[in-house]
Amino acid sequence: MKLAPRLALLLAAAVVTATACAPQTSDDSSSGKDEKSGTLRVWLFQEVNNKPKEKVVDAVLAGFEKAHEDTEVTVEYIPVETRAQRIKAAFNDPASAPDVIEYGNTDTAGYVKDGGLLDVTEEFAAWDEAKDTDATARQSVTVDGKVYGAPYFVGVRALYYRTDVFDELGLKPPKSMDELAATAKRIRAEKPDLYGIAVGGAYTYGAIPFIWANGGELATGKGGSYASAIDSAAAREGIEAYTSLFGDDNCPAAKCAGMGGNDTVTAFASGKAAMAIGGDFSHQAVEAGEVKGAYAVVPLPGVEPGSIAPAFAGGNNIGVLRSTSHRTLAVDLMKRLASKEAQGDLFGAMGFLPTFTDVRQRVAAEEPFLKPFVDTLAAGTKFVPASAAWATIDSSQVLPTMFQEVVSGKKDVGAAAGDAAKKMDDAFGSAG
Repeated sequence: MKLAPRLALLLAAAVVTATACAPQTSDDSSSGKDEKSGTLRVWLFQEVNNKPKEKVVDAVLAGFEKAHEDTEVTVEYIPVETRAQRIKAAFNDPASAPDVIEYGNTDTAGYVKDGGLLDVTEEFAAWDEAKDTDATARQSVTVDGKVYGAPYFVGVRALYYRTDVFDELGLKPPKSMDELAATAKRIRAEKPDLYGIAVGGAYTYGAIPFIWANGGELATGKGGSYASAIDSAAAREGIEAYTSLFGDDNCPAAKCAGMGGNDTVTAFASGKAAMAIGGDFSHQAVEAGEVKGAYAVVPLPGVEPGSIAPAFAGGNNIGVLRSTSHRTLAVDLMKRLASKEAQGDLFGAMGFLPTFTDVRQRVAAEEPFLKPFVDTLAAGTKFVPASAAWATIDSSQVLPTMFQEVVSGKKDVGAAAGDAAKKMDDAFGSAG
């Protein structure tokens, strides 16, 4: 999703909302043509501040058109909010469809099921730069062992904390999830006007690291066939760890149960919370808030002291539509847009984290703020099930409903997780 300027609102929009908008139908057709000249059409996402992105893209297109005579490229920047309808229409009407698109990485499986994306497995394997793509980013373009695009950028979350509050109370950044909970509750006890850590019952991608850190999984399976694992013993431990942070001793359920990721970051940035789980893409919002100059970031701790909780790797990809009549040219353009040079320039322009490990290390050295996020990536990230069902699960708020049922006291962890598992299995079954 959308891991904007310094990755602000955009990645949040892309990562959080992309899963809800995969198109549902397609004529599943391929042109079978491979024309070596003509016009290629590209759809990219409209950013909050799009000019810097346009400059990077224009440079790529200039190089592409210079390398390929008798070709030109037209780019349309489409709103993230309405992309579901646009891409669905494109899948169903090849005559008006673009050749190359940007899409949210949680959409891959749904788009593949709908027959919209071109299998570029051979081309990706032959691409020299691809060997440096990090494993989770590679997973985000892979369905049933086949590759359907190139990773474009990635975003992860870590723990923001108020240095002024921690210094005043003599606290150190927590090294484990137990320490995190204890620290949050101590802050709340000594400063009742603050949330120790702002958490949200509708903050799926801030909550699931607690499940993963405790050894749980969202689902098990592969090859498009999944079964929910959200009600396993390990997953329930993670649910308990996260929901224990809701209450008058930290973040009251009446105020926090309905909060999403943006709400928790806003609470932190406005000075209402001493800690929050936020992304590299949240930096601009925090810098613009009341806590500017009085905060730092560390990786979200895991269960064992000194460990890092697995984070969700959000982000976007670049793919080629199956309906393209310019396969070779479109694949080359895909690789150029997602190349090391372009990703490095995109970081400089927008702050989007590169998906290549070597490029990411270089930009992290240039921007010290990124270190905890790069460390989180290096420690190992995880991804949602590579199933078209995830769009249904996410848009149906299955996991937020589960968390909210627990924090509101309507159900215990076992009952809420069991009900969520049934809903997830229904979605997996319907997806085939």
